Amino acid sequence: MTQRARSILAAASAWLCVVLLATPHAGTAQSTGRTEPPRSKTPARIPMFAPSSDCVACHNNLITPGGEDVSIGTSWRGTMMANSARDPYVRASVRREMIDHAARADDIEDECAACHLPAAQRIAHAAGEKGRLFVHLANNATAKRTALDALAVDGVSCTVCHQIAADRLGTLESFNGKFVVAPPHPDGRRRAFGPVDVDAGRRRLMHSVTRFEQEQAAHIRESEVCATCHTLITEAIGPDGGVIGSLPEQMNYQEWRHSSYFEEQRGCQSCHMPEAPGPLRIASVLGNYRERLSRHSFVGGNAFMLRLMNRYRAELGVEATSAELEATALATIRQVENATATVAIERIAVADGTLAFALQVTNLTGHKFPTGFPSRRAWLHVTVRDRQGRALFESGRVTETGSIAGNDNDAAADAFEPHYDEITRSDQAQIYESILGTPAATPTTGLLQATQYLKDNRLLPRGFDKRTAAPEIAVFGAAADDEDFAAGGDRTAYRLAVTAAETIDVELRYQPVGYRWAQNLAPYDAPEPRHFLGYYNALGPFTSLVVARASRTVGPSR
Repeated sequence: MTQRARSILAAASAWLCVVLLATPHAGTAQSTGRTEPPRSKTPARIPMFAPSSDCVACHNNLITPGGEDVSIGTSWRGTMMANSARDPYVRASVRREMIDHAARADDIEDECAACHLPAAQRIAHAAGEKGRLFVHLANNATAKRTALDALAVDGVSCTVCHQIAADRLGTLESFNGKFVVAPPHPDGRRRAFGPVDVDAGRRRLMHSVTRFEQEQAAHIRESEVCATCHTLITEAIGPDGGVIGSLPEQMNYQEWRHSSYFEEQRGCQSCHMPEAPGPLRIASVLGNYRERLSRHSFVGGNAFMLRLMNRYRAELGVEATSAELEATALATIRQVENATATVAIERIAVADGTLAFALQVTNLTGHKFPTGFPSRRAWLHVTVRDRQGRALFESGRVTETGSIAGNDNDAAADAFEPHYDEITRSDQAQIYESILGTPAATPTTGLLQATQYLKDNRLLPRGFDKRTAAPEIAVFGAAADDEDFAAGGDRTAYRLAVTAAETIDVELRYQPVGYRWAQNLAPYDAPEPRHFLGYYNALGPFTSLVVARASRTVGPSR
């Protein structure tokens, strides 16, 4: 038997197994997320969502002509999207907010579930209830686990994204996870949107296995789909449980629209779902060939959390294999190192016992860097050495605990490091970050305490005009008046009283969860904050990575 014949036989066998094994069990949509259609003349009520296992069966074993495995199921399973409910920092942060605002605990849990357990939250809403996070996570660790619990920990899964309708996309009404789930057809068949039309035979095949049917929809390629969960506006809660203000917490989409990337029509998927070259199959079972396939690895910048979840996989109930998580972590690191930012040393001058130079940081992303959740930060680690390699000056050194030496915010929760246009001392560090503030202008890491930004000097994307930026994406603090902090990056001057300098070494470092954001969980006496802080402290030296490096030799004195 030839290899091609064996492949065809294997595919046919796999298809038969999928059909036989995918028959859903009886139950209700509210309690299990899967139903057995009633035997009547009325349209069958098809479940709102299906577990990812139904989809993975056919959308794996996808290989490019160059031999790269771009299997959709394998790629997705090791991502932060697939593990959005398992993320221990999410669990710790939600618990903190529920403790801080006990009177609104149910509302907080429901709102966070909208993007971290979206299938379970929508099923709860259909039943007239609020979404839950912790009950599903607890059940998944016990024998009480239900099909609904499985859907919950599926995170941002296949039938969530591929059922997002075009309604309201790009508008305020769709943000904070308020996307519209497409209604079923009159006969009960549910849609699964994709970018390419599929023939009737393949639609019937997918429907026979999953009860979902492919439907071509151009909007599934658009950034507005991503914006539904990556644009978050949080409401600050006062001591009495009332709303005291709001905060544009995550504005990835709006930052992108104010950049050159929007004008160039380079959307979210172009970087976070880069295309794999074909021809290759979209499905391993009777799939047709396409010229390209969008990778479902959803590369971002959080390699730290992926490796943390890998290390504590048993405690966190992670289902992805160790190899799958590590593959996503490595892809993330490649993206961070090759397509995020660069740093260059310019204008070196030595005179009268003073070393002067400038560092130019260039943002290569289509939004602010860092963007998204405000725990993220990047900074410049600068070391000047003499001929013997001894450090004459060092700014921005990362410690074994994950803190930044000399950073006021890491040293004290009620302070923060300002933005600098010039650095002259080792206790000054250029940190690109957002610092949240309470109504009293006190720094905070409590999202539902924050009503303003005390500092936001995150690096701007190319084409971003800070003078015309809307308030929700504005620059705050000293960077607003720094002429060298502009579209595409920032230039920082260094003027140091050092002699005998031989080399200048620079690292641009990035940390998804800043030291203060982790340590502020310490006062909360609950399992989730305790567990995460234990993980973080154990991995202190590995909480950040290097985005870019530069090194220059200092010329002779004048």
